[in-house]
Amino acid sequence: MAPVPYRSTPVFNETSLPQALRSEHRTKAGVWGVITILAGEVRLTYAEPASSQVLTPERPGLVLPEQTHFVTPLGTMQMRVDFYDCAPAL
Repeated sequence: MAPVPYRSTPVFNETSLPQALRSEHRTKAGVWGVITILAGEVRLTYAEPASSQVLTPERPGLVLPEQTHFVTPLGTMQMRVDFYDCAPAL
């Protein structure tokens, strides 16, 4: 049985995406985040190790516990973040 998120953010678009998600932040210990893109594209940037990837509806992004990261909308988009207390299946 696949893990189920214990919490999800509202759906954000390129104008409603909070500044806190656009700036470096991290998940808490024991918390995995899955960034799901419903429309458009978002760049997910990790601080350590330094890297980035473009997320699409076909390619969600995984954030590990305590991993510093931020997101950048690439034009018109819609996304949400689902939070898990164990490693999610992608």
